[in-house]
Amino acid sequence: MSDLLKVSKNGWETVTEAEIDTIFNFCEGYKNFIDSAKTERLAVKKAVEIAKENGFVDLNTKESLNAGDKVYFVNREKSVYLAVIGKEDITKGINFIIAHLDAPRIDIKANPLYEANDMALLKTHYYGGIRKYQWITIPLSLIGVVYKKDGSRVDINIGENDNDPVFYITDLAPHLAKDQAQKKMAECIEGENLNIIIGSATAGSENEKFKTAVLQILNEKYGITEEDFASAEIEAVPNSKARDVGIDRSLIGAYAHDDRVCSYTALMAMCDIKAPEKTIACVLVDKEEIGSMGNTGMKGAAFEYVTAMLISKAKADYNELMKMTLFRNSSCLSGDVTTAFDPNYPEVNDRLNAAYLGHGVSVSKYTGSRGKYDTSDASAEFVSKIRTCFEANGVVWQMAELGKVDHGGGGTIAQYVANLDVDVLDCGTALLSMHAPVEIASKYDVYMTYKAYKAFYGLN
Repeated sequence: MSDLLKVSKNGWETVTEAEIDTIFNFCEGYKNFIDSAKTERLAVKKAVEIAKENGFVDLNTKESLNAGDKVYFVNREKSVYLAVIGKEDITKGINFIIAHLDAPRIDIKANPLYEANDMALLKTHYYGGIRKYQWITIPLSLIGVVYKKDGSRVDINIGENDNDPVFYITDLAPHLAKDQAQKKMAECIEGENLNIIIGSATAGSENEKFKTAVLQILNEKYGITEEDFASAEIEAVPNSKARDVGIDRSLIGAYAHDDRVCSYTALMAMCDIKAPEKTIACVLVDKEEIGSMGNTGMKGAAFEYVTAMLISKAKADYNELMKMTLFRNSSCLSGDVTTAFDPNYPEVNDRLNAAYLGHGVSVSKYTGSRGKYDTSDASAEFVSKIRTCFEANGVVWQMAELGKVDHGGGGTIAQYVANLDVDVLDCGTALLSMHAPVEIASKYDVYMTYKAYKAFYGLN
């Protein structure tokens, strides 16, 4: 089928040398961010650092809010809500961009450490929609927090420093994999077998001497015991750094573009807005990859709680109707990635409705799966409003769907925002190899995502 079926145009064809420099420089900042934000906790920490550098202060320190105030609210170290108060009455609505900071990974179980056949290993439970075979035989870092029996906290980060050891999940040699090779791809690696090698030396003990050796090191270095794993959150993430891809350096390969690319661009766009007419908010949430459940996910009450705090600090006569009125008057871009057309797998996409690398930010009227199940279908009126906004601000954009109708699909936080009576549209960066340990994004699209979000913040 001919490439002439593509509707959008490649943005690289029209950029000037100066624009290329701007795009590449912006993406260097993004690469630095994503390398330092391997977990949702680290991403929140880095986002707050950037916000503070740009004049944001903790919302809890403000008794009242006035036009131009910049505030942030951190929810349990895993999500963050940032806002710039506009000149208009806040109940006239907020322009929200909501993205997620969590990413597919492998979590360490609560009772993980065991030994077998002269090795010490960790039991795991994968998080989100991974393809399990992609996560074996790659170097992994262990990052997270441990709360000890006395309540004190220990931060764990092993692997990210070049002098650190890394961790590893084994696979069969091809010489021994005859039976494995006959299994379906989804079944060839079982989730219960994603066990991480953590050591293979002994501590001289007759019983569990390999496990004991690991525990001795953990206790000497971090002061933690085996029982402390029960009150720990430790994630195994790819031990890799964001790298330019291609001899022209036009692409970025990195872990967790989904969805830290939309998080970073939304944050940086907000930092560049000085005095908006309408209040704007950048909300970076957790748990999207597992259904947005929990008190740090979009289904939790924190989003409404912080919005109510904003209203109550901006208007002394706060009541519940004000919050409902605000939501009804608000607009939202659900900042999330979509799949890009992959020439190695053309059969899964409708070429007329696919996103293409280098064609600008991607807009999806709906996501979901098959018969638009689990989606919010944005109205023609709202799509028109966003389209007009983008075109007036020189944003290069493309319409996209997540593959052919019956080939699968996926969801975003858009439906949960829409359920609050907010107009919402999915808008983000297209990726190759989504949910793999290394995903691919176009630098052009990353920059256009930032430019789109900045234009949206100025929407009236």
